[in-house]
Amino acid sequence: MKKSALLYAVLIGASFGFVSCNAGVHITLPPSKLTERVFASQSASSPTAFAGLIIIDGQIDTLARGGISAGGSPGLMAISPERSILLAFDSSSNRVEVVNTTKESNAGSIQLADSTTSMVVPNASVGYAAVPSAPINGQPSGGVVEMNLASVSITATISVPNAQTVVANPSGTQLLVFSNDSDSMTIVSPLLLNTGSPVTLTVPACPGCRPVNALFSADGSTAYILNCGTECLGGAPPSVQILNFGATPPTLGASVAVDGATIAFLSGSTLYVAGNSLTNNLCTGETTAATTCGRLDLVDVGSMTVTGSAVIADGYHDRIDMSVNGQLFIGSYGCTNIGNVENPQGEVRGCLSIFNTTNSAVVIPPDNGDVTGLQSFTTRDVEYVAEGGRLRVYDTLIDSLIPNNTYISDGTIIVTGVIIDVKAVDFF
Repeated sequence: MKKSALLYAVLIGASFGFVSCNAGVHITLPPSKLTERVFASQSASSPTAFAGLIIIDGQIDTLARGGISAGGSPGLMAISPERSILLAFDSSSNRVEVVNTTKESNAGSIQLADSTTSMVVPNASVGYAAVPSAPINGQPSGGVVEMNLASVSITATISVPNAQTVVANPSGTQLLVFSNDSDSMTIVSPLLLNTGSPVTLTVPACPGCRPVNALFSADGSTAYILNCGTECLGGAPPSVQILNFGATPPTLGASVAVDGATIAFLSGSTLYVAGNSLTNNLCTGETTAATTCGRLDLVDVGSMTVTGSAVIADGYHDRIDMSVNGQLFIGSYGCTNIGNVENPQGEVRGCLSIFNTTNSAVVIPPDNGDVTGLQSFTTRDVEYVAEGGRLRVYDTLIDSLIPNNTYISDGTIIVTGVIIDVKAVDFF
C-alpha cells in the first residue's frame, strides 16, 4: 500500500513537470523533460527540413521531439553565463532571435541593420552584436549594437567603425571591439551611455599588428590581445600582447611573437594560440597531401614566452574548446580539404584539429568542411563538433567518432538540416 501511494505521488509530480531528489529539493523540468540539453542551430536543407533550434539529450545524444523557431537560417549562437537566455542570429533576415531556454521558446526578434559574426551575452538582460556596416549618423559605418533582452529591443548602437568582433570582460562592464583591417582596438564602456562621458576609447596596437581577438583573465584585470599580423595582411609578425585593465587608462604591456594568432584558449597559465604563419607553414611531421598547415603555439602568460608548438590544419582559425580530459579542439574555415568523407578512397582531411595537452600529440580527423561549432561536456568524455553541416560526436578518450547506435550514424547525430552552431544549455 505504501509503495502504491508513493508511486502515485511520483507520477502526479512528474505530470506537472517536476522531479524530486535529495531531501525534497524540486527541479522544474523544461517542456522537453530533459535535464542535460544541447541546442543546435539548424538551417533547412530541403523543404521538409526544420529550420530552427533542435534540442538534443546531452546524456545519450538523441533528439528531443519538436524544436524552437529561430528564423529561416539560424547559425551563430551566444548564451548567457547562467544559461537562461540564448541568442541565435538568423542570416536570412539579419535578426537576432532571443530564446528563453527554460521555456524552450522564442521570446522575440531583434532586427539588425546588417549581418554579424560576433555576439556576446554578459548576462540574461543584455547582449551585444558587432555589425560592421551598421549606419551611424555623421560617422563611418559600423558599431556595436546593445540589445535589451528583457524587452527584446535595441538600446543603442555604439559607433565603432567596421566593428567585426566583440569580447566582453567577465562582469560585462567593458567590451573590447576589433575592427576589420585596423591596427587599433576599441574599449567600450556601456555603463557610460547617456552620462555625458566618452563611451569608447581607442587603443593603438603596433603598426601592422592587426589585432583581431582577445581573452580576458578570470578577474578581468588582463586581456590577452591576439595580433593577427601578416596573416591578416598586416606588416608585423603575429603576436600576443597584454592589455592591462588595472591601469587607468588601460595600457599595453609585454608581448610575444607567435606563428599565428586568431583564436586562443586559456587554461591555467597556458594560453593555446592558433593561427597561420606565412613563414612557418610546412606540414612537418604529418603525412598529408596538404601543402600548407596551421600552427598552435603554447604561451606561458606569466613569463610571456612560447613553451611549445604543434602543426595543425590550416584555414582561418575561429573556434576552440577544451574537453574535460584536456583534449583541445581547434576549428577553422577555408582550410585545405582533402578526399571525400562520403566516399573515402585515401586521405580525408578537413578543418578540425585535436591537440592532446598531456603528450602534445595532434589528430586531424578524417572529415571535410568548415568547423562552425564546438561544445565540450563536464561529465562525459565527448565533444560535439559542427563540421561541414553535420553534428559529429567525438570520444575524447580516443579522439575518434563514437560508434554507431540507433541514433548515431558514423559518429553523426542524424538530423534533416544543416547544423551550424551548438551550445550546451544545462550545466553538465
